[in-house]
Amino acid sequence: MIESGPLPSPASRALVIEHERVVAEQADRHAVTLESVLAILRSPRLDDRAARALAIEAAAAALVVLRTSTDRQRSALLEPVTGAFARLRSDLRPLVRHGDLDVQFVEPPTTGRALPGEVAHEARAIVRSAVLALLDRGAPHRVRIQWDCDGLNLLIGIRDDGEGRLTAHDDSLRPIVERVSALNGDFEVASTVGWGSELSVRLPLDPPARPEMLDDAVDLSPREREVLTLVVAGARNRAIATQLGISENTAKFHVSNLLRKAGVATRAELVALGASRAP
Repeated sequence: MIESGPLPSPASRALVIEHERVVAEQADRHAVTLESVLAILRSPRLDDRAARALAIEAAAAALVVLRTSTDRQRSALLEPVTGAFARLRSDLRPLVRHGDLDVQFVEPPTTGRALPGEVAHEARAIVRSAVLALLDRGAPHRVRIQWDCDGLNLLIGIRDDGEGRLTAHDDSLRPIVERVSALNGDFEVASTVGWGSELSVRLPLDPPARPEMLDDAVDLSPREREVLTLVVAGARNRAIATQLGISENTAKFHVSNLLRKAGVATRAELVALGASRAP
Protein backbone atom coordinates (compact mmCIF):
# COMPACT_ATOMS: atom_id res chain seq x y z
CA MET A 1 0.00 0.00 0.00
CA ILE A 2 1.36 3.40 -1.00
CA GLU A 3 1.07 6.02 1.68
CA SER A 4 0.36 9.51 0.50
CA GLY A 5 1.96 12.56 2.05
CA PRO A 6 0.05 15.39 3.62
CA LEU A 7 -2.29 17.25 1.32
CA PRO A 8 -1.05 20.66 0.24
CA SER A 9 -2.64 23.61 1.97
CA PRO A 10 -5.22 25.73 0.11
CA ALA A 11 -2.65 28.55 -0.08
CA SER A 12 -0.05 26.23 -1.65
CA ARG A 13 -2.57 24.93 -4.16
CA ALA A 14 -3.53 28.50 -5.03
CA LEU A 15 0.13 29.37 -5.65
CA VAL A 16 0.56 26.34 -7.90
CA ILE A 17 -2.58 27.20 -9.85
CA GLU A 18 -1.51 30.82 -10.25
CA HIS A 19 1.98 29.74 -11.39
CA GLU A 20 0.47 27.40 -13.98
CA ARG A 21 -1.80 30.18 -15.19
CA VAL A 22 1.12 32.60 -15.62
CA VAL A 23 3.22 29.97 -17.43
CA ALA A 24 0.33 29.13 -19.78
CA GLU A 25 -0.30 32.81 -20.45
CA GLN A 26 3.37 33.41 -21.25
CA ALA A 27 3.47 30.37 -23.53
CA ASP A 28 0.44 31.68 -25.44
CA ARG A 29 2.06 35.10 -25.71
CA HIS A 30 5.31 33.60 -27.01
CA ALA A 31 3.36 31.58 -29.58
CA VAL A 32 1.56 34.70 -30.82
CA THR A 33 4.86 36.56 -31.08
CA LEU A 34 6.55 33.76 -33.04
CA GLU A 35 3.53 33.48 -35.35
CA SER A 36 3.62 37.24 -35.92
CA VAL A 37 7.34 37.24 -36.70
CA LEU A 38 6.96 34.31 -39.10
CA ALA A 39 4.01 36.00 -40.83
CA ILE A 40 6.06 39.17 -41.27
CA LEU A 41 9.09 37.31 -42.65
CA ARG A 42 6.94 35.27 -45.06
CA SER A 43 4.85 38.19 -46.29
CA PRO A 44 5.17 38.68 -50.07
CA ARG A 45 4.14 42.32 -49.61
CA LEU A 46 7.32 43.25 -47.72
CA ASP A 47 10.86 43.48 -49.01
CA ASP A 48 13.70 42.08 -46.92
CA ARG A 49 14.51 45.38 -45.24
CA ALA A 50 10.94 46.18 -44.24
CA ALA A 51 10.30 42.63 -43.03
CA ARG A 52 13.46 42.65 -40.94
CA ALA A 53 12.55 45.99 -39.34
CA LEU A 54 9.00 44.89 -38.49
CA ALA A 55 10.20 41.54 -37.13
CA ILE A 56 12.74 43.28 -34.89
CA GLU A 57 10.04 45.64 -33.57
CA ALA A 58 7.68 42.76 -32.81
CA ALA A 59 10.40 40.80 -31.01
CA ALA A 60 11.56 43.87 -29.05
CA ALA A 61 8.03 44.66 -27.88
CA ALA A 62 7.53 41.05 -26.80
CA LEU A 63 10.79 41.13 -24.84
CA VAL A 64 9.62 44.23 -22.99
CA VAL A 65 6.44 42.43 -21.93
CA LEU A 66 8.34 39.27 -20.95
CA ARG A 67 10.89 41.23 -18.90
CA THR A 68 8.12 43.12 -17.11
CA SER A 69 6.11 39.97 -16.38
CA THR A 70 9.15 38.19 -14.97
CA ASP A 71 10.23 41.11 -12.83
CA ARG A 72 6.74 41.64 -11.45
CA GLN A 73 6.73 38.10 -10.13
CA ARG A 74 9.88 39.03 -8.20
CA SER A 75 8.64 42.46 -7.12
CA ALA A 76 7.75 41.31 -3.62
CA LEU A 77 11.28 40.00 -3.02
CA LEU A 78 14.39 41.78 -1.83
CA GLU A 79 17.53 41.68 -3.97
CA PRO A 80 21.02 42.17 -2.51
CA VAL A 81 22.36 45.34 -4.09
CA THR A 82 25.43 43.49 -5.38
CA GLY A 83 23.24 40.82 -6.97
CA ALA A 84 21.03 43.44 -8.63
CA PHE A 85 24.15 45.16 -9.99
CA ALA A 86 25.54 41.85 -11.27
CA ARG A 87 22.32 41.30 -13.19
CA LEU A 88 22.67 44.78 -14.69
CA ARG A 89 26.17 43.89 -15.90
CA SER A 90 24.71 40.79 -17.54
CA ASP A 91 21.99 42.86 -19.20
CA LEU A 92 24.59 45.21 -20.70
CA ARG A 93 27.04 42.50 -21.74
CA PRO A 94 25.92 42.52 -25.43
CA LEU A 95 26.98 46.17 -25.72
CA VAL A 96 30.47 45.20 -24.60
CA ARG A 97 30.70 41.98 -26.56
CA HIS A 98 29.26 43.14 -29.88
CA GLY A 99 30.16 46.83 -29.92
CA ASP A 100 33.06 49.19 -29.50
CA LEU A 101 31.74 50.69 -26.27
CA ASP A 102 33.94 50.35 -23.18
CA VAL A 103 31.55 50.01 -20.21
CA GLN A 104 33.17 50.48 -16.81
CA PHE A 105 31.29 49.33 -13.71
CA VAL A 106 31.87 50.68 -10.20
CA GLU A 107 30.53 48.07 -7.77
CA PRO A 108 28.17 49.16 -4.98
CA PRO A 109 29.26 48.48 -1.37
CA THR A 110 28.61 44.90 -0.30
CA THR A 111 27.13 46.19 2.94
CA GLY A 112 24.50 48.23 1.12
CA ARG A 113 20.86 47.73 2.03
CA ALA A 114 18.96 45.15 -0.02
CA LEU A 115 16.79 46.59 -2.77
CA PRO A 116 13.04 46.01 -3.02
CA GLY A 117 12.37 44.05 -6.21
CA GLU A 118 10.52 46.96 -7.77
CA VAL A 119 13.40 49.38 -7.17
CA ALA A 120 15.97 46.90 -8.51
CA HIS A 121 13.91 46.34 -11.66
CA GLU A 122 13.41 50.07 -12.29
CA ALA A 123 17.08 50.84 -11.62
CA ARG A 124 18.22 48.33 -14.25
CA ALA A 125 15.68 49.63 -16.76
CA ILE A 126 16.79 53.21 -16.11
CA VAL A 127 20.46 52.37 -16.69
CA ARG A 128 19.71 50.41 -19.87
CA SER A 129 17.65 53.31 -21.24
CA ALA A 130 20.33 55.82 -20.26
CA VAL A 131 23.13 53.92 -21.97
CA LEU A 132 21.09 53.62 -25.16
CA ALA A 133 20.30 57.35 -25.02
CA LEU A 134 23.98 58.19 -24.63
CA LEU A 135 24.87 55.95 -27.55
CA ASP A 136 22.17 57.55 -29.69
CA ARG A 137 23.02 61.17 -28.87
CA GLY A 138 26.72 61.32 -28.16
CA ALA A 139 28.65 58.47 -29.83
CA PRO A 140 30.75 57.83 -26.71
CA HIS A 141 33.74 55.47 -26.49
CA ARG A 142 33.45 54.92 -22.73
CA VAL A 143 30.57 54.83 -20.27
CA ARG A 144 31.05 54.62 -16.50
CA ILE A 145 28.21 53.21 -14.37
CA GLN A 146 28.21 53.51 -10.59
CA TRP A 147 25.71 52.43 -7.93
CA ASP A 148 25.86 53.47 -4.29
CA CYS A 149 23.55 53.38 -1.25
CA ASP A 150 23.18 55.95 1.53
CA GLY A 151 20.84 53.79 3.61
CA LEU A 152 17.69 55.47 2.31
CA ASN A 153 18.32 55.76 -1.42
CA LEU A 154 19.93 53.98 -4.35
CA LEU A 155 22.26 56.47 -6.04
CA ILE A 156 23.01 55.89 -9.72
CA GLY A 157 25.70 57.74 -11.65
CA ILE A 158 26.26 57.34 -15.40
CA ARG A 159 28.99 59.27 -17.21
CA ASP A 160 30.22 59.14 -20.81
CA ASP A 161 32.90 60.79 -22.92
CA GLY A 162 30.61 61.65 -25.83
CA GLU A 163 29.72 64.96 -27.44
CA GLY A 164 28.14 66.36 -24.26
CA ARG A 165 24.94 67.64 -25.88
CA LEU A 166 22.37 65.70 -23.85
CA THR A 167 19.84 67.71 -21.80
CA ALA A 168 17.13 66.75 -19.31
CA HIS A 169 14.53 67.70 -21.93
CA ASP A 170 15.82 65.28 -24.56
CA ASP A 171 13.05 62.97 -25.83
CA SER A 172 15.30 59.94 -25.46
CA LEU A 173 15.38 60.53 -21.68
CA ARG A 174 11.61 60.81 -21.27
CA PRO A 175 11.12 57.14 -20.27
CA ILE A 176 13.76 57.61 -17.56
CA VAL A 177 12.08 60.75 -16.23
CA GLU A 178 8.75 58.89 -16.06
CA ARG A 179 10.23 55.91 -14.22
CA VAL A 180 12.11 58.07 -11.71
CA SER A 181 9.06 60.23 -11.12
CA ALA A 182 6.87 57.18 -10.49
CA LEU A 183 9.20 56.19 -7.62
CA ASN A 184 9.38 59.71 -6.15
CA GLY A 185 13.04 59.94 -7.13
CA ASP A 186 15.27 62.68 -8.56
CA PHE A 187 16.96 62.89 -11.97
CA GLU A 188 19.61 65.35 -13.15
CA VAL A 189 21.67 65.75 -16.33
CA ALA A 190 24.92 67.71 -16.62
CA SER A 191 26.63 68.03 -20.00
CA THR A 192 29.73 69.81 -21.24
CA VAL A 193 30.13 70.09 -24.99
CA GLY A 194 33.16 68.11 -26.10
CA TRP A 195 33.59 66.44 -22.72
CA GLY A 196 30.51 64.26 -22.26
CA SER A 197 27.37 63.95 -20.15
CA GLU A 198 26.65 62.82 -16.61
CA LEU A 199 23.29 61.45 -15.44
CA SER A 200 22.48 61.30 -11.74
CA VAL A 201 19.52 59.37 -10.33
CA ARG A 202 18.24 59.02 -6.76
CA LEU A 203 15.70 56.27 -6.08
CA PRO A 204 14.18 55.91 -2.58
CA LEU A 205 14.64 52.37 -1.25
CA ASP A 206 11.12 52.48 0.15
CA PRO A 207 8.81 52.71 -2.90
CA PRO A 208 5.86 55.10 -2.59
CA ALA A 209 2.59 53.62 -1.37
CA ARG A 210 0.57 52.36 -4.29
CA PRO A 211 -2.60 54.30 -5.11
CA GLU A 212 -5.95 52.62 -5.63
CA MET A 213 -5.71 49.96 -8.30
CA LEU A 214 -6.67 51.46 -11.65
CA ASP A 215 -8.88 48.50 -12.58
CA ASP A 216 -10.93 49.11 -9.43
CA ALA A 217 -11.22 52.83 -10.03
CA VAL A 218 -12.29 52.89 -13.69
CA ASP A 219 -13.91 50.56 -16.18
CA LEU A 220 -11.34 49.35 -18.74
CA SER A 221 -11.98 47.31 -21.85
CA PRO A 222 -9.83 44.19 -22.49
CA ARG A 223 -7.89 46.12 -25.16
CA GLU A 224 -7.30 49.05 -22.80
CA ARG A 225 -5.92 46.64 -20.20
CA GLU A 226 -3.47 45.30 -22.80
CA VAL A 227 -2.40 48.82 -23.72
CA LEU A 228 -2.02 49.75 -20.05
CA THR A 229 0.24 46.75 -19.44
CA LEU A 230 2.54 47.86 -22.26
CA VAL A 231 2.52 51.51 -21.13
CA VAL A 232 3.56 50.44 -17.63
CA ALA A 233 6.33 48.35 -19.23
CA GLY A 234 7.70 51.52 -20.81
CA ALA A 235 6.57 50.85 -24.39
CA ARG A 236 5.91 53.86 -26.61
CA ASN A 237 2.94 54.07 -29.00
CA ARG A 238 4.78 52.50 -31.94
CA ALA A 239 5.88 49.46 -29.92
CA ILE A 240 2.36 49.10 -28.51
CA ALA A 241 0.93 49.13 -32.03
CA THR A 242 3.40 46.48 -33.20
CA GLN A 243 2.78 44.18 -30.24
CA LEU A 244 -1.02 44.37 -30.49
CA GLY A 245 -1.28 44.40 -34.28
CA ILE A 246 -2.97 47.81 -34.46
CA SER A 247 -2.08 51.13 -36.06
CA GLU A 248 0.03 53.69 -34.21
CA ASN A 249 -2.90 56.13 -34.31
CA THR A 250 -5.15 53.52 -32.67
CA ALA A 251 -2.54 52.93 -29.96
CA LYS A 252 -2.37 56.70 -29.37
CA PHE A 253 -6.18 56.79 -29.14
CA HIS A 254 -6.21 54.05 -26.48
CA VAL A 255 -3.49 55.80 -24.45
CA SER A 256 -5.47 59.07 -24.60
CA ASN A 257 -8.57 57.23 -23.38
CA LEU A 258 -6.60 55.72 -20.50
CA LEU A 259 -5.31 59.15 -19.48
CA ARG A 260 -8.85 60.55 -19.58
CA LYS A 261 -10.40 57.66 -17.66
CA ALA A 262 -7.66 57.71 -15.01
CA GLY A 263 -7.97 61.47 -14.64
CA VAL A 264 -4.27 62.09 -15.17
CA ALA A 265 -2.35 64.31 -17.57
CA THR A 266 0.93 62.44 -18.16
CA ARG A 267 2.14 58.94 -18.95
CA ALA A 268 4.21 59.01 -15.75
CA GLU A 269 1.04 59.39 -13.67
CA LEU A 270 -0.62 56.64 -15.69
CA VAL A 271 2.37 54.35 -15.11
CA ALA A 272 2.19 55.02 -11.37
CA LEU A 273 -1.49 54.07 -11.31
CA GLY A 274 -1.19 51.18 -13.74
CA ALA A 275 1.77 49.64 -11.93
CA SER A 276 -0.49 49.05 -8.93
CA ARG A 277 -2.47 46.49 -10.89
CA ALA A 278 -2.02 42.89 -9.90
CA PRO A 279 0.29 40.90 -12.23
